[in-house]
Amino acid sequence: MTMDPNKAQDVWKDVGQHVQFTVLELNRKDQAKEREVICEFADRYQAILRSLRIRDEKGDLKGSFGFSSAAWDYLFPGSAKPKELETYQTVKGPKYEMPASKGDLFFHIRASDEAVVYEAMSQFRRFLKDITTVVDETKGFRYFEGRAIIGFIDGTEAPQIEDAADYAIIGDEDPTFENGSYAFAQKWRHNMDFWNHLKTEEQEKAIGREKFSDLELDDEEKFKNAHNVTSKAEIDGEEQKIVRMNVPYSDPASGNTGTYFIGYSRHWTVTKMMLQNMVDQSDFLLTFSDILSGQLFFIPSRPLLDQIAEGEF
Repeated sequence: MTMDPNKAQDVWKDVGQHVQFTVLELNRKDQAKEREVICEFADRYQAILRSLRIRDEKGDLKGSFGFSSAAWDYLFPGSAKPKELETYQTVKGPKYEMPASKGDLFFHIRASDEAVVYEAMSQFRRFLKDITTVVDETKGFRYFEGRAIIGFIDGTEAPQIEDAADYAIIGDEDPTFENGSYAFAQKWRHNMDFWNHLKTEEQEKAIGREKFSDLELDDEEKFKNAHNVTSKAEIDGEEQKIVRMNVPYSDPASGNTGTYFIGYSRHWTVTKMMLQNMVDQSDFLLTFSDILSGQLFFIPSRPLLDQIAEGEF
């Protein structure tokens, strides 16, 4: 068996126009029943996506569905487990921290049509509502030119689409879970008044790039805690990469605005290293942001979802 991106869920493809992130918690009242529902849903989930792609050929629907470590242990006790799947613990630095939050099931749905996103999650709910409780539901959108809500081009450091699968999808280092992925989901809320009062030159030094052109600044022009400095991870001098699909969210009248960070990786240890570097070096983004949630999920391959549906896990 070799890595085959066609067997993976949508963990390395485009961000989308309309996006929804949903985190659910299992009720943990009847383990046998909840497992039965999840096994059936593993099949229904894929069928719903196939159906909606037929109903709206131009909707460009993409989806990822996964499990936390605690959910995997609860639903599939005694079964094999992805090597790097663990319960995310709060990452702490000298000044800031990235808190962990609860969550068992994770959905990342995006499409070019909001109606398709709505219909997908609405149908998912029909099967899961009796065994789960909603932890968080966040709707995201594509900002101008694909920029982050703070005005800078997002994802420049991510691998090119032609190379992305190799960074997002588990390979033969974990054969049972090949073509799966580790997804780290984290919700940030920004103080946009603080950010918008900074001069453009200060913002550029804080991010490490020119705001309009996206060209990287020389090292001596950046703040020491510029985002593109602190978020790098290196192993033996070689920079490591993950696939980021961050999106803005906002209720502008209330000032509730932020970024939903989603990072898909072949190795969770790489993402974890990036997070630790950011808090250790007090990434400038942390100076005007609150982190509201954080959890790690495993996104099974489509064949593994079939195995789950058939009760083989």
